[in-house]
Amino acid sequence: MMNKLKLSVSQDDRITFNNNAMFCIGTGRMGLALQKAYHDQLKYVQNELGFSYIRGHGLFSDDMAIYQAYQENGEEKVEYNFTYLDMVMDDYMSLGIKPFLELGFMPRKLASGEQTVFYWKGNVTPPKNYNEWANLIKATLLHLIDRYGRDEVLTWPIEVWNEPNLPGFWKAADMSEYFRLYECSANAVKKADPGFRVGGPAICGVDDVRWLKEFLTFCDDNQVPIDFVTRHAYATELPERIGHYDYQKLRAPEIFLDELKVSRDIIDSFPRFKGMEMHITEFNTSYTPKNPIHDTNLNAAYTARLLSEMGDTCASYSYWTFGDIFEEQGVAFTPFSGCFGLLANGMIPKPTFWTFEFFNRLKGEGIARNDNMILTKGEDKSYHGVAWNPVEDIHEENTIEISLSLPASEKEYVIITRLVDEQTCNPLKNWIDIGMPSNPSKDQIKLIRSCAYPRSDTRRMKSQDGLININLTLSRNALLYFEVKAIRPTPDRGFYPDKIQGAYAK
Repeated sequence: MMNKLKLSVSQDDRITFNNNAMFCIGTGRMGLALQKAYHDQLKYVQNELGFSYIRGHGLFSDDMAIYQAYQENGEEKVEYNFTYLDMVMDDYMSLGIKPFLELGFMPRKLASGEQTVFYWKGNVTPPKNYNEWANLIKATLLHLIDRYGRDEVLTWPIEVWNEPNLPGFWKAADMSEYFRLYECSANAVKKADPGFRVGGPAICGVDDVRWLKEFLTFCDDNQVPIDFVTRHAYATELPERIGHYDYQKLRAPEIFLDELKVSRDIIDSFPRFKGMEMHITEFNTSYTPKNPIHDTNLNAAYTARLLSEMGDTCASYSYWTFGDIFEEQGVAFTPFSGCFGLLANGMIPKPTFWTFEFFNRLKGEGIARNDNMILTKGEDKSYHGVAWNPVEDIHEENTIEISLSLPASEKEYVIITRLVDEQTCNPLKNWIDIGMPSNPSKDQIKLIRSCAYPRSDTRRMKSQDGLININLTLSRNALLYFEVKAIRPTPDRGFYPDKIQGAYAK
């Protein structure tokens, strides 16, 4: 089936487009940052994309070894060990990325219970001593200020806990106990330095309306510090589990985006919080790290639609995660395990990697947007666009042809395209084609990686009657970046392209 879309842009067209795609990226637990493969993946992502912040779990989990309790002369005493914290933060700083600090999980020796979550056993019970929890927060933040400087560290946002509305992440999903934790934590942050910015409640989409209303009411009634609101958002239904894998249907993107608008409206309904920043500190299609959708072209195209509109309601939205060094449900058995990352293990960019790379290329201000495209115009009057065509039904062939008419002030233009689709940039398919090896050889990794890049193309066009008209074709699950730039050819003396075989492709 062929769908034809026409869009004509006038000289004065403008839209609101807040492109915050590169503000923050997610990661697994902080202790993973001590691994070389983790460092290599993050370095690659930072060199190619350049996120500003990184957020993950486990700052206070036992593998980071910060909280140390011991007995001396019959008395329990506490000391702090920042060795691993410094290693992680030093590495982040060297890669040009700042932490978006999440306060969690509970150190075992400070925990009131034994309940844990994940393969790596993050403790999700309240502290047995809230004063000690506050002291831990203050000591950690003051250490960071001492090491990296106040001006730097105060730019690091601080979030209290992770998804307390789920009983797996916070014992019994106890709302009043979380409010106590938040108040204690926020006050501790402000005592460390009133210049810190702190927020919550870091909820996901389960009973989220009630939780957000009650949380903001609590903060308002009790004058609890809060500088921004955080929540998470995922776009899939309940999973069908087969072996190591989860399979889920996508929700319509409108439903995903409407959920964020509801949260925005709740925040704005409080006079004290009207206009307050809302940060989506986790988002993705599926919420399980065993869903193969994360490795697909469908994921890339669907995510593009979300990136085109999430800035309408959110100050930031952090894709979960940058890479596949990740262990929430155990270590992946294969390089295409359905894990969340933009990079598969083996340094293989997944199609969604290019969604962010393409949005990072959007320059200037927004001039047009629909359900399949976003278009911007640079200061040099060049045009930059991203188009997408997500098709979830595996048996459906659905192609989109976009006819685009743009104002042209010059005679000749170059059209630059970078295409990601199921034929040209589909490393999952290439891995399947070679037999789905659980542990690919170096040569196999090299082959798959070579198939994981967009197809780039250029073509020259002349404007007609003050317009440049281009046609863009997107097959199922295609993602396309395009750029339209004026050119003034300056050939070398005696260089005639029309005399050269192949200079003009037919």
